[in-house]
Amino acid sequence: MITNDSSFQVSTDQSRLDVPMIYRFLSEQSTWAVGISRPVVERAIENSLCFGGYLDGRQIAFARVITDYATFANMVDVFVVPEYRGHGYGKQMIGVVLRHPSLQKLRRFTVNTNNAHSLFERFEFTPLQQPEAWMERYFPNIYLS
Repeated sequence: MITNDSSFQVSTDQSRLDVPMIYRFLSEQSTWAVGISRPVVERAIENSLCFGGYLDGRQIAFARVITDYATFANMVDVFVVPEYRGHGYGKQMIGVVLRHPSLQKLRRFTVNTNNAHSLFERFEFTPLQQPEAWMERYFPNIYLS
């Protein structure tokens, strides 16, 4: 367990994750994974380094990192449930993620966001240095088909 303060705690223990809550948020409330199936969420969790944020034992935040633990990491599915936003829990989560011992000295750590640039800029994330070098296969509505 990684603790930030006396009331908000962050853990990488996957057995503590509230998978139904994570699934509901991603499939119904997120702007990036609406319609995602529960089996896909479960497989993504199983194959990632996951961080649960807990307040009084209840999970209120989540972040997932896809990584090889040597050169590259991509932070995805970062959220705080709506009723707990505005209290700094998202900042605390990101800080814990970036300080995790297994995620140090990586050449590249990425995040993709449509609406939280100022939040991630606080943690030294910047626009791509060479966007012309990046390519992607992107299927934005894959979970809705």
